[in-house]
Formats: sequence, C-alpha cells, structure tokens
Amino acid sequence: MTLVKMPIALISTFLWIGFVCAISFMEAWLKFRAPGITLPLGLGIGRIVFAALNKVEWVFAIAISINIIWSVTELWKWQNLLILVPFAILLIQTFWLLPALDARAEMHIQGQQVPPSNLHFYYVIMEVIKVVCLSIFGITLFKDN
Repeated sequence: MTLVKMPIALISTFLWIGFVCAISFMEAWLKFRAPGITLPLGLGIGRIVFAALNKVEWVFAIAISINIIWSVTELWKWQNLLILVPFAILLIQTFWLLPALDARAEMHIQGQQVPPSNLHFYYVIMEVIKVVCLSIFGITLFKDN
C-alpha cells in the first residue's frame, strides 16, 4: 500500500490540472462555437473566466507550498523543485501574460484594431508545460519513499 505523505499537495495538484485542462483546453475555444456568441462577448466571458482561474490557481499553489513546507525533511527533493516550474509560469501569467491578453481583449471589445501577436501561443505553450510538470509532480507523490 502506498502512503501519501503530502495529501493536500496531491489533491491540489490534480485539481489544478483539472481546472487548467477544463478551462484552457476546452472552455477557451468552445465558447466561440456557441450560437449567438460574438467575438466581443466571447472575449468578455474569457476575461472573467481566466481571471477566476488565475485566482484558483494561486489557491492551489499556496496549498501545495504550505504542504511542502510542512514536510520540511522533503523540501529539497527533486519533485518539490519541479513544482517551481508551474509556480514560475503562474507568476509570468499573472503579472505579464494575462494583463497583456486582457488589454488586447479590451481593445477588441472596444472595436479597436488589434495588431497580430503571439501572446495566445505563449499562453498555450505555458499551459502545456504547466500541466506536464504538475502531472509529473503529482505522480511522484504516490511513490513509496
């Protein structure tokens, strides 16, 4: 039988993965396929949803951090250092990428011309990296140590 040494980190990790996959990989593009959804309306919904997702991600990141810190003897294990990648991505998204995407969405909503950008591509790549790192981290929490 495998004992989970950091149950809060385990639960938070897989919930975090679920939220990111459901919103970033499903909701983001599906909403534009709904009847009657215009680009400005879809962008307005997206701004609200991604702002909420960002706050939920911070709750998971803090919960994981607290659980790792409580397990002081395991603080410097490689899987605990691996979690720094999603944390770094979350910082980048919170303080640079989401505000930049939000500003672009607002320009679209206001009917302004918006120049081409790779910001959405960066966001998707970061989400994929985040999910991969979280998955590896979560799986390592099941291993017997």
